[in-house]
Amino acid sequence: MDAGSIIESMSMPPARQADVLRWPVIGAFLRWRHARTSLQLVVLLITATLVAHGLFGSQIGPRNLATVVTWVHYRGLLVIALLAAGNLFCTGCPFVLVRDVGRRVRQPWLRWPHRLRTKWIGILLFVSVLFIYELFDLWALPRGTALLVLAYFGAALSVDLVFAGATFCKYLCPIGQFNFVASTVSPLALQVRQPETCRTCRTFDCIKGRPETNQRGCELGLFLPAKIGSLDCTFCLDCVQACPHDNVALAVGVPGAELLDLRRRSGIGRLTERWDVATLTVLFAFGGLLNAFAMTAPVLDLERWLARVMGSTSEAPVLAVLFVVALGAVPLAALGGAAAVTRHLTRPTSYSVGQIAVRYACALVPFGFGVWLAHYGFHLLTGGLTIIPVAQSAIIEVVGWAALGAPMWQWTGMQPGAVFPIQLGFILLGSIGSLALSYLISERDYPDRPVFAAAPWLGVVLVLAAAAVWILSQPMEMRGLGLSG
Repeated sequence: MDAGSIIESMSMPPARQADVLRWPVIGAFLRWRHARTSLQLVVLLITATLVAHGLFGSQIGPRNLATVVTWVHYRGLLVIALLAAGNLFCTGCPFVLVRDVGRRVRQPWLRWPHRLRTKWIGILLFVSVLFIYELFDLWALPRGTALLVLAYFGAALSVDLVFAGATFCKYLCPIGQFNFVASTVSPLALQVRQPETCRTCRTFDCIKGRPETNQRGCELGLFLPAKIGSLDCTFCLDCVQACPHDNVALAVGVPGAELLDLRRRSGIGRLTERWDVATLTVLFAFGGLLNAFAMTAPVLDLERWLARVMGSTSEAPVLAVLFVVALGAVPLAALGGAAAVTRHLTRPTSYSVGQIAVRYACALVPFGFGVWLAHYGFHLLTGGLTIIPVAQSAIIEVVGWAALGAPMWQWTGMQPGAVFPIQLGFILLGSIGSLALSYLISERDYPDRPVFAAAPWLGVVLVLAAAAVWILSQPMEMRGLGLSG
């Protein structure tokens, strides 16, 4: 299948495709007006439990629900949900529920400035969270993890009680930026069922909302008839409830196909003109490698060497240098070099080196997702059962007796050696996806010389895949595992 046929299949009316909203049980629940609120209440209750235990429970990381559930279970389930069902965790985001309650007391009165309607602040916050996580070893700090969650709630409230719409979600939230990029490789996306229905619609309720029923429209500014894929979509389902024609589908499509689409999309524009989105996708891929590398044994030797070279006795500047190199210098060299080679091999061309890099950047998304899946999946598979003894221990702390039995600290999960083949499978699938996208982008942009255009990008993906396999083969920190005795 070439790039043209994939985009054509994407453009087909979703009515001809499978529509999850029409499924008997799941579809009925998702179409229910209070479906999202129900999910948010469940997640809010879980979050409140984690925060309380993080603040007042045992401060030993592997014995606390805040650290174990947040850094082992939540992250692992997040990437699995993103792969299978799209941006499901944004659907149940408790921050939005608290924000909505706050807006009943005080309505926002400002609009987010136009010059800030980019991903640059979100990118900075995304990198900052990765840096803080490594610098303070948050997986081992229950109270620190709880405070980070509370800071999230505070940030969402402070921003969205001042600025209208889903400002925090779209432009600032680091988890949201991660989810937006990752959701592009999910097979599910909200689309119109019949385009003709939208062409004859005069109310535009999907974007404006329906005040008579107190139903809002899309707060992220994604006009459904011009919406392509899941980028910037939080799966809030407001468009499903607002559409008076029942013309919204949660359609099944080709994973990653939206990354090839050159059309202008609502709320985003053309991907090939968005340097900020391209930067986010690159950081998504290289950030996955860095985050996995940071839990291996070799990174300790590298940090000690850097400390000696820099003459530093503090970890912060050493870690900062590592981040600048891994998330700045290396990506610039890799993408800039590949773009320069593509430009040289495909002359004459109207694209600059920078423009070529932006057009190919999204090809790294499947690989990056494979790395995150392999990394977070490792923690989930090796430590998934730890939630049982940790919950047992938490009950003892609260009620003073073993209401759920004595903690079974021997319960952890799979052995690392058994997980490694699964990790290799994730890396392989992600790499194949990036190789395919690289070639399809070359067919799209250089139909006369696709092989020459794609060659340097195929090389970049293969080198990154080899680096990922090497990183995952190193001894890993068994973060979040229960303690015996």
